[in-house]
Amino acid sequence: AGQHAEAVDLLRKDRLNDDEREFVLRNWREDANHVNTIAGAFFTPLDLALDFTIEVHGRRIIDLCGGIGHLSLACHWRNGWSDPPREIVCIEKNPDYVAVGRKVLPEARWICADVFELPFLAPELGRFDIAISNPPFGAIKRQNRNAPRYSGRSFEYHVIDLASDVADHGTFIIPQMSAPFRYSGQPSYRRDEAPAYLDFQRATGIDLGHSCGIDCDYHKDGWRGVSPTVEIVRADFTEARAARAAGQSDMFARAAE
Repeated sequence: AGQHAEAVDLLRKDRLNDDEREFVLRNWREDANHVNTIAGAFFTPLDLALDFTIEVHGRRIIDLCGGIGHLSLACHWRNGWSDPPREIVCIEKNPDYVAVGRKVLPEARWICADVFELPFLAPELGRFDIAISNPPFGAIKRQNRNAPRYSGRSFEYHVIDLASDVADHGTFIIPQMSAPFRYSGQPSYRRDEAPAYLDFQRATGIDLGHSCGIDCDYHKDGWRGVSPTVEIVRADFTEARAARAAGQSDMFARAAE
């Protein structure tokens, strides 16, 4: 509680230095004023976010369900001294989180919006090299809203489907049960495609691949209020879009016949 209060005090400053940004990310509690189990909002442990950036490439990055900026700041730090700097856009629907995020990472463009509004924002935002996210997990309320192709229960799959229309690649933190493999916390890598994943794959044409070997269980104690077993997955959305376009062409050809 004392550390959260100190983080709140820091956020009253006009500008934070890097040490203060890190302190806020590590100590500002998402559960202080919000019942985060309802929204499934559990911030990424900062050390996991730093490992995550190994799988993030490209200049234009969009962070979906961005929280207060753990993933985005980690990406900014990893390439913050490059020329030109990365352009980062963060989409987050909780205005309290957005207010903190703008202090933590003022270099990013913060948009307070539901992730399901992304198709309407896309024409203005343009194309991104990569989409990143640690989205809410599981059957989170969506107000009867679905992604363009996926209509199942798992919120993380909705976010990935939405991301596939605005970015060429994607890197995401999702529950291990939603990944098509088991690696974190396991003695070795093994392929394991659950029925829910296969339904997602058939609906979207998106294949989720593994990371370069990041064991997310190493940071399991860094989560607050939960201790999820997660995986970092990657996707090549250009391949998925090409497959979808080919499938539509085949469908039109069969209809013409």
